[in-house]
Amino acid sequence: MGILRLILSIFHLIIVLMLFGTIMNAYIAPNVFGMLDLLSLAFPILMIIHILLLIFWIISWRKRAAIFLVLTLFFITPVRRWINYTPAKKEIPNLKVISLNGKSGKFGDENIYRFLNKQQADVVLTQEYKSAENLKGFEYFERRFPVVKIQSRFPILRSDIVETDAKNGRCIFADIKVNNKVIRFVNVYMEPFYIEKQMVKPGDNLNENEKKFKNILHMLIPTFRKHQNQIIPIKSFIEGSPYPVIVAGDFNAVPNSYEYYKISEGLQDVFLKVGRGSGTSFHDFKFPLKIDHFFAAESIEPISYKVDRSVRISDHFPVIAEFRVK
Repeated sequence: MGILRLILSIFHLIIVLMLFGTIMNAYIAPNVFGMLDLLSLAFPILMIIHILLLIFWIISWRKRAAIFLVLTLFFITPVRRWINYTPAKKEIPNLKVISLNGKSGKFGDENIYRFLNKQQADVVLTQEYKSAENLKGFEYFERRFPVVKIQSRFPILRSDIVETDAKNGRCIFADIKVNNKVIRFVNVYMEPFYIEKQMVKPGDNLNENEKKFKNILHMLIPTFRKHQNQIIPIKSFIEGSPYPVIVAGDFNAVPNSYEYYKISEGLQDVFLKVGRGSGTSFHDFKFPLKIDHFFAAESIEPISYKVDRSVRISDHFPVIAEFRVK
């Protein structure tokens, strides 16, 4: 029994070190060590294993339970980036924004169109979607590429593309006058991974499964490094904005990843501030992921954040954020 506990202790320590590895994404770029960004994808699984082992140590009345319990405090905020609970705010919002990856309308253009019209949002940011140009009440829209679009009920004063070296990812911005205040909206669609369900679905053949795993690694880590290069101009553009910003879109990056840490620097993670429940938005795989994000300048007050799971109009659920702009 003593040997078993020793093995479990070593295993638990390895899990904790891997969890700390996700925090190190804030400091170590994928070009230096891409495996850390890979750990961020596994964060929920690692955290579940950590909690189960912690419960085991507590039930066993082992002193090491206190050590692992203290270490858990370091992971409270990283966990809240995935699943969160905040009390509902009483303030009334005056700006409603939707971000949606439309999967090129493969779930039906009419379904997306119907949903967006029903929501009566003020600003809509879409990625991988090109057919919703005539939403009711939207007098202004900016379409630089079929891949990304910004539509607004408020006047768009200026808009353009943010140049990156992305092959299929895109980033555009629009300066929009909202209640006599100009806000810069940045719509981000980071380079996709091109991983389909059949590529990650395990089979009965162990050799084939090993081959699939290696192929996925060979696709993930190079894309992390591409993201690093794409983030540099986007981050610089955000920091140089003369107006408060709202940054949203499909980042193809999970919380606690290098991409997440870099984009969120100096901004509020809206889900962390006002989110309730799970923030996962990509549901095409059995293991859901949180790759759609909202960030806002400190001067903009987030009121609510919702992942609308009542509709399946894409392989992403729509993300709806409300703000109070003074």
